[in-house]
Amino acid sequence: MQGAIPMPAVTAPSQVRAARSTAPRNAEVEFLELDFTPIDLSRALETVLERPASAPFKYIVTPNVDHVVRLLRRRSDLWPAYRDAWMTLCDSRILARLAHGDGRELPVVTGSDLTLQLFEQGIAPEDSVAILGGTEATVAKIVERFGLRDVRHYNPPMGFIRDPRETARAVRFVVDAKARYSFLAVGSPQQEIVARGVAKARGAQGIGFCIGASLEFLSGEQERAPAMIQQMSLEWFFRLCSNPQRMWRRYLIEGPQIFRIHQAWRRRGPSMLPALPAENARTPLHG
Repeated sequence: MQGAIPMPAVTAPSQVRAARSTAPRNAEVEFLELDFTPIDLSRALETVLERPASAPFKYIVTPNVDHVVRLLRRRSDLWPAYRDAWMTLCDSRILARLAHGDGRELPVVTGSDLTLQLFEQGIAPEDSVAILGGTEATVAKIVERFGLRDVRHYNPPMGFIRDPRETARAVRFVVDAKARYSFLAVGSPQQEIVARGVAKARGAQGIGFCIGASLEFLSGEQERAPAMIQQMSLEWFFRLCSNPQRMWRRYLIEGPQIFRIHQAWRRRGPSMLPALPAENARTPLHG
């Protein structure tokens, strides 16, 4: 196993921003300091499937309200993990509505929807898959449901991200798996930190998906809100009612901060943040 992966240094958002790729400047939509990839679910799936299995590792993040509040209020050290992502897909209808009010169109592509479409329409039984996180029972249900034949699984210990050696072990698992599709299901921001560590490691390949609890939806261990509830931007309320003891703080205390954050962002206008060095620049979608 390689040495411990160093944790990113704390850096203010105003001090770090990924340089634009060689794609057209309007290929990304800047909103709340994040550069979102404005493509719908079908196009995201198509782009993923077009990428060669042996291509260098890239990863996809799906920020929601919780992620944005954390980034802008509590964890500025996480910016590099989001800035270095291959795709940044909007996982929140609330964010999309706020952006629409500012004249920005953000197609909603949730991590759960992308994961479901990949397993149902994209991943072939013989494709190599790596899963970081989740229980053996969860993975077994997914393997059985989709008839997968090449799956590697590792569930790191609770709190692993605070231990450099355990973090390095999680990164090394994904690197060594050399899977075409790697699903990082250890919660945010752990999964984004690991994804960036994998992307910086030598020999990593495939695509990583930071998808939180999406595997539990696939296995049937958690129930998603009905489509109508999702369209009404009330999936958060469904999850709150389903698990109030766990979710009350996220949705009643932390989540509402997004409206104050949005107001402050509108008052100062989109920031002009300096570009990172060329080696940290985001690559085009087909890179």
